[in-house]
Amino acid sequence: MNFENAKNKLKEYAQEHILDYYDELNDSQKEALLKQIDETDFSVTSKVINGKAEDKRGVITPIKAMTLTEINASKEHFKSLGLEAIRAGKVSAVLLAGGMGTRLGSDNPKGMYDIGITKPVYIFQRIIRNLLDVVDEAGVWIHLFIMTSDKNHEATTSFFKEQNYFTYNPDYIHFFKQDMAPAATYEGKVYMEAKDKIATSPNGNGGWFSSMQNAGIVDIIHKENIEWINVFAVDNVLQRIADPCFIGATIDQKCTVGAKVVRKADPDEKVGVMCLEDGRPSIVEYYEQTEELRNTKDENGDPAYNFGVILNYLFHEPELEEICNNELPLHIVEKKIPYMNENGEFIKPESPNGYKFETLILDMIHMLDTCLPFEVERNKEFAPIKNKTGVDSIESARKLLKENGIEL
Repeated sequence: MNFENAKNKLKEYAQEHILDYYDELNDSQKEALLKQIDETDFSVTSKVINGKAEDKRGVITPIKAMTLTEINASKEHFKSLGLEAIRAGKVSAVLLAGGMGTRLGSDNPKGMYDIGITKPVYIFQRIIRNLLDVVDEAGVWIHLFIMTSDKNHEATTSFFKEQNYFTYNPDYIHFFKQDMAPAATYEGKVYMEAKDKIATSPNGNGGWFSSMQNAGIVDIIHKENIEWINVFAVDNVLQRIADPCFIGATIDQKCTVGAKVVRKADPDEKVGVMCLEDGRPSIVEYYEQTEELRNTKDENGDPAYNFGVILNYLFHEPELEEICNNELPLHIVEKKIPYMNENGEFIKPESPNGYKFETLILDMIHMLDTCLPFEVERNKEFAPIKNKTGVDSIESARKLLKENGIEL
């Protein structure tokens, strides 16, 4: 993109101030800024009208989950269906790995964190090992797409290369960067982080598929005739990926999406729960859960909203493509946005000063017709690492890994 093209694009969205310092930049800074302007979707800023509109929820009712008892009764049938799909090359996996290990006290990508005690055991290593269990069982490689971010792409790709891809076939590992969205003032003017850099943030966990599309990765999905995509987060070191039983159950139930769920440890646990919203599958985040929802019982006297999501979903690709092309709802979130002021000083605000723009994976699920909440045993498949100590921490994950016979 040249200067004139950039100027025209910015004019369309009333963001011409982005080029205010252009003449002060050196050639490489100019090139970087023009590239960022080219890659940034400024249309989101036009959604800021009279401040942030509240996201209104529909009517929430319970959804039936497939319980462990039901799964075990048909386990061999489900597993056979799943392995058949994997061996036919119809299954792939997407690892959401754009985050940094800041909360763990690390400046590296989160997946590079070493949770070992007597030897190095990296988060990425555990995830690849879990996927290799299925590769070994099925006897075929599974395409793994790894979503990085601007902040951690180079470090992540270099690390995988240094570690020899943890013995995974590198021909089946594909990296792509998550798209970024601009951060804006309450009036919709994009913030600058520096004279040559727009303030941006990742476009939310619902942005993974559009990022795959923009990176040309979906071409591989089409070429390989992949029908199912298992998308999962980097921080759960016990999760089973491309799980044949989960895949088979979702296929058997003729659902367009499957969601791995665990029974809540307690009513106040900070996990989103599966539900129906206006008759369609959905997720109610923990901060949206009212006393009434927490206290509602099903016909057996058990909590009706008791199955928490663990960010491990199986999507049927054709329907996914259809909803993403129809555009996901955009969430406008009030945040503290570091920025450069009119004097060229870098400011880290202490209170919210503008908006970030995100799409959410829960909207993808709500836009699909059918969802299978699939229960898994939490002490065998749920060891998230969000904190250094305490709940959902390195400590709790190590304990669960040891319980499952994994040497650290």
